[in-house]
Amino acid sequence: MGVRAVERALTILQELNLQPYTSIARLHARTGLPKPTLVRLLQTLEEAGFVENDKRLGGYQVSALVGSLSSGFHKEPMVVEAGRAWAIALTRKHQWPTSISLLDRDAVVVRFSTVPDSAISPFHATVNMRLPLITRGMGLAYLAFTSEEEFKIIVDMLRATNDPENAMAHHPKELMRLVNHVRNVGYATRAAHVEPKNSNTIAVPIFGGDGRVKASLGLTYFTSAFQTREEAYERYAPELKTASREITEDLARLTKAS
Repeated sequence: MGVRAVERALTILQELNLQPYTSIARLHARTGLPKPTLVRLLQTLEEAGFVENDKRLGGYQVSALVGSLSSGFHKEPMVVEAGRAWAIALTRKHQWPTSISLLDRDAVVVRFSTVPDSAISPFHATVNMRLPLITRGMGLAYLAFTSEEEFKIIVDMLRATNDPENAMAHHPKELMRLVNHVRNVGYATRAAHVEPKNSNTIAVPIFGGDGRVKASLGLTYFTSAFQTREEAYERYAPELKTASREITEDLARLTKAS
């Protein structure tokens, strides 16, 4: 059983946080709490430093100290929140690990992974792993579907690095052939010449409601499980595309509700 006074105090803080200033009358109407109870709780919160009473404006407001209540809360990016369930579902169905990556300047970084849920993962851990944008499936799935302006900015950054996996950025025609192929088929894969060669990743972009790419979703498998790469592409690419569309819809709902 909860402590009623604490529940009421939290309700008051939530309500105060919705308005710059709030009166006793408004709090009474919004919470249904008796006015004497509101006065006592507000006085307590004021003494604790979480609430201020500005008599000039005739209302109460939360103080800067309220911000400390959220200092230990590190919310994941909304696209990760929207995609988590779909990534887990893909792994439960196919056993292979699935990941969600976000752009970080000249690479993508894995922000969520189902490696712990997969008994046959090629990797022990992938969260926070940085992946190049041209040679890695999840990086290329993001790069290929960026807007023209963003694409140019990113490629300029890639040209300024010494990473051999960014070498194609110095060969625009070759890079555009690769990008156009990814756009045509709707998914990207890891370049065959980069390590680890015993596995491969198939990745698709995740779009926001504005049509801009927000992240990439990828599934990684051992290449020895299939006779050809095309066999794996035919099996998993359509499901990744479907999951991406569903994540976009969930992301729109979360954005609207926030």
